[in-house]
Amino acid sequence: MSLPLPAGDFAAYLFDCDGTVADSMPLHYRAWSRALAEHGCAFPEDQFYAWGGMPVPDIIRTLNAQHGLTMPVEETGRRKEELYYTLLPELTAVPEVKLHVEAGYGRLPMAVVSGSDRESVTASLTTIGLLDRFDVLVCAGEYERPKPDPEAFLRAAAQLGVPARECLVFEDTDMGIEAATSAGMTSVRVPPPGRR
Repeated sequence: MSLPLPAGDFAAYLFDCDGTVADSMPLHYRAWSRALAEHGCAFPEDQFYAWGGMPVPDIIRTLNAQHGLTMPVEETGRRKEELYYTLLPELTAVPEVKLHVEAGYGRLPMAVVSGSDRESVTASLTTIGLLDRFDVLVCAGEYERPKPDPEAFLRAAAQLGVPARECLVFEDTDMGIEAATSAGMTSVRVPPPGRR
């Protein structure tokens, strides 16, 4: 599968990380499933993908409310990340997106804009050998309002010194596409693993 880009001259590329540059969503789902199973909490795969881009604490709080549970938010989030790190050796890049990362490298400024924290993003990008391709990382904890709010994308554009309207965003989630649109940016949708 190729990933055709929308028409236009773009001055910067902004990429989500999980499910966009890194084919990490299946690994994140396995980590979530194991962490939540320790609390007797189910997390159907279709729900996991529908919530793509939602911050980890919000996922845990929402699951607690849905299932009448009291999973500790910070501890459960840390456990999920620990389990994800054990799966990192299996991580690969999304090939169709990697082609655009390599084509843009040295030609356009590029950033990663993620709902994951910097440690997780750095670990994923290092594993797939692409960390050095990006000029800027904007990660969870470095902005006030998560996607679908445009703040993180606007922050990345400002750090790159490129007007929002000249940025092309690569995203795999509805929340990410909505955030890019709200920022006045053009976006390209990266299909989930089952549809590539």
